[in-house]
Amino acid sequence: MAEYSLKLDKRELTGKKLKTLRESGMIPSVIYGEGEPRLGASEYVATEKVLGQAGYHSPIDLDVDGKKQLAIVKDVQLDPISRKIINIEFQAIKADSVVEATTPIVIVNFEGSDASKIYHFAMVRAMEEINVKAKPADLPKELTIDASKLVNVDDKLTVGDIELPSGIEFADKEMSSEQVVVSLYDPAVEAAAREAEEKAAAEAAPVEAADVPSENGSAPAEAEEAKE
Repeated sequence: MAEYSLKLDKRELTGKKLKTLRESGMIPSVIYGEGEPRLGASEYVATEKVLGQAGYHSPIDLDVDGKKQLAIVKDVQLDPISRKIINIEFQAIKADSVVEATTPIVIVNFEGSDASKIYHFAMVRAMEEINVKAKPADLPKELTIDASKLVNVDDKLTVGDIELPSGIEFADKEMSSEQVVVSLYDPAVEAAAREAEEKAAAEAAPVEAADVPSENGSAPAEAEEAKE
């Protein structure tokens, strides 16, 4: 049994009629992977809560009109203006089958590293998540990397540093273990570089015409007064 569950009603409405469904506080959804795609709809608040907890990496027990179906979230469509959920795609899965899911990468213990405590370096994330394969019950909520040993600005954390639990493997077998997940930079150095660039740009700015001396050494306004 999955940690998360969601009740779906069987849905008949499609196309333009979905606007009415959404206005009533329901989210339309589609379940793929077990025969023909099945149409469903679920209450907005409850769905938003479950999706926020399960994400794209945890299995969900769907109750579709009284019939149980284990599934993971494959896609969530948002309204481009309101950012509200307008449609969900679920992928039906089986408890004893290996499935692929997107899992967040969490960096831990950076505050305790010399890079942070002594040198005050900051992190740049090159990867936020990664695809893994496992049986549904083994799918992790997150994968962690220990950053406590970072010291120099050239130090990096890579895919090979990810702590992979038993029963989990990366979905992309050809992915290099040297692929960078986190690198470091010195905020003080970057701030100094920006300041130097701004100063150089200011010094290179064109001089206003009113301030350019005329041939006799006077500013244009002063030259006119001299003629008078």
